[in-house]
Amino acid sequence: MLAYVYVSDGHFELMDKPEPSILKPGDAIVRVTLASICTSDLHIMHGFVPRAVPGITVGHEMVGIVEKTGPEVTKVKPGDRVAVNVETFCGKCFFCIHGYVNNCSDPDGGWALGCRIDGGQAEYVRVPFADQGLSRIPDNVSDSQALFTGDLLSTGFWATRISEISEEDTVLIIGAGPTGVCTLLCAMLRHPRRIIVCERDRQRLDFIRRHYPGVTAVSEQECRRAVMDLSLHSGADVVIEAAGTDESFRMAWECARPNAIVTIVAMYEKPQILPLPDMYGKNLIFKTGGVDGCDCDEILRLISEGRIDATPLITHTFPLSRIAEAYDLFGNRHDSVIKVAIRP
Repeated sequence: MLAYVYVSDGHFELMDKPEPSILKPGDAIVRVTLASICTSDLHIMHGFVPRAVPGITVGHEMVGIVEKTGPEVTKVKPGDRVAVNVETFCGKCFFCIHGYVNNCSDPDGGWALGCRIDGGQAEYVRVPFADQGLSRIPDNVSDSQALFTGDLLSTGFWATRISEISEEDTVLIIGAGPTGVCTLLCAMLRHPRRIIVCERDRQRLDFIRRHYPGVTAVSEQECRRAVMDLSLHSGADVVIEAAGTDESFRMAWECARPNAIVTIVAMYEKPQILPLPDMYGKNLIFKTGGVDGCDCDEILRLISEGRIDATPLITHTFPLSRIAEAYDLFGNRHDSVIKVAIRP
């Protein structure tokens, strides 16, 4: 089968690999029908993910059809259309029981697909712990509608949940890339008083204004003033940082009101510094880390009910045979790209 493989830092290659097989009783084999490229894949390409294993097939955003299941799989069966969770998790360890599935203590737990074990930018993928990692797609939901369930929408759903958004809040989301937009979609479900989205890219600002007219979209230069003018308590009640730059990290805590929650969902390419003397007295609550992807079934229900629609994010589609072109487009942000769908 065709698969896009992490060969070494800076070098991915489309290769012919054997189709995966069932290795453990809880495994499922999924024929990939639609996949996507994530910014995390670019981080692997650029050498910023030390745990990534050379030789693995990359990709963790995908949907497909179950081909085979191990004897312990009960949630799905061959022929089912499924969304694949970005994380694999056993469902039994301390962390899984408490909902912290990103920290599953199993060797295959957490972000494994496309990082430590073969992922889904391929024709087939093996999914460990299939009962936890696969969610059946409702009949009225297309592959495109379901594509971001297991990663981007799970991230947005998790970020808004841990941010404790209420209807009285002013929420600032920094970054209108794919993660920021999916976070916006999930924040809108909570009906806060106001949502402000900050983005430096003019075309992405236009995207927000065009698709979400009830949201206040501002440039990087306008952000601090807009937050102070539009919030009730000298800053945002909740800030969600989804951009991942030095500037956006600082902006996140500067634009927060005292005692606010600042949730960091961006992945950074270098360490960030908390300048505690500058922050003294703000009494901020920081929440950080990788998504706990526990909500795929709920997200698919919301998509089925028409309450979430992330399909406008898909601006380009490529066949798997041209995935190198898709990476170049996505990585260099050509042609107003937001997300690229890959069709094996």
